[in-house]
Amino acid sequence: MQKKLESHFLLLFLFFVSSSLGFPWSQNKQFNQAKNYEGSSDLIDLQYHMGPVLASPINLYIIWYGHWNQNHQATIRDFLYSLSSSSPYPSVADWWRTVRLYTDQTGSNITGSIVISGEFYDSSYSHGGYLSRLAIQSVIKTAMNSHPRPLPLNPHNGLYLVLTSADVQVQDFCRAVCGFHYFTFPTVVGVTVPYAWVGYSGTQCPGQCAYPFAWSKYSGKPPPVANGGNNIMKAPNGDAGVDGMISVIAHELAEVSSNPLVNAWYAGDDPTSPTEIADLCLGVYGTGGGGGYTGEVYRDYWGDGYNVNGVKGRRFLVQWVWNPAKRRCFGPNALD
Repeated sequence: MQKKLESHFLLLFLFFVSSSLGFPWSQNKQFNQAKNYEGSSDLIDLQYHMGPVLASPINLYIIWYGHWNQNHQATIRDFLYSLSSSSPYPSVADWWRTVRLYTDQTGSNITGSIVISGEFYDSSYSHGGYLSRLAIQSVIKTAMNSHPRPLPLNPHNGLYLVLTSADVQVQDFCRAVCGFHYFTFPTVVGVTVPYAWVGYSGTQCPGQCAYPFAWSKYSGKPPPVANGGNNIMKAPNGDAGVDGMISVIAHELAEVSSNPLVNAWYAGDDPTSPTEIADLCLGVYGTGGGGGYTGEVYRDYWGDGYNVNGVKGRRFLVQWVWNPAKRRCFGPNALD
């Protein structure tokens, strides 16, 4: 029995460290060939493993950990509001419709209702300026136990989003991941609830986690140039860190909704290293994307890049996700 328990917890740990968004310029070799991007499904074997998806309306709880710029918070909130709000086509809600194609074993689709139901401001750095992956769960627990305005413990349809500020270091952040999702352990939080974490990379590693608004020195390629100058895409909301962060948030929300307990939708033979619906399209934002090229996206008068519209006239650039019906990466700005 003891050996079985040890194996069980080892499996949980391996799941825990693998459900992450890595870097768009450092993709799995299997998917690093041109024919395996948005126009092909030759090597994709996305399967359903009988686990739940987030089919009930989602109550989203945000935990702002550290000191946050209010303008950055407003940009992120507007993106989250846009997931369930009407905006000009192609919109954030149109992008989410691809995520909604995924179902559970009862045939229920992922919900189209995502409501910000609470926010908690942990400006006191309750668990310090460095967080391990497991400490993210303790941050959630602290938000639920704080007074006078704790976040509710919602095991029915709650989803917790932990966002760390520029001065907070997180285990593997910038070195291997830009964000991750998982579920809480009852021994830490009291119940099992899905959650995601994303860090602000604007000062720590914009080249790794704010692509394509910043260029990585590890990419092995020089940044694009035009007219003798730097031609790196400009951020639609004026800050590479927060605009890059929004695409990571979109990535993690898509995956935590389709694979909340890490036993639903993913590709690959190894359950301890699942390739999820956004991992399959890492670095793809438009038609023809892949291999370090974002694909066809829109540019405004100032050169800001975007592919979806949001509330309050906002524009965002979010990566595509795998469309199970078309069997390829897809977004509402697709040209075909």
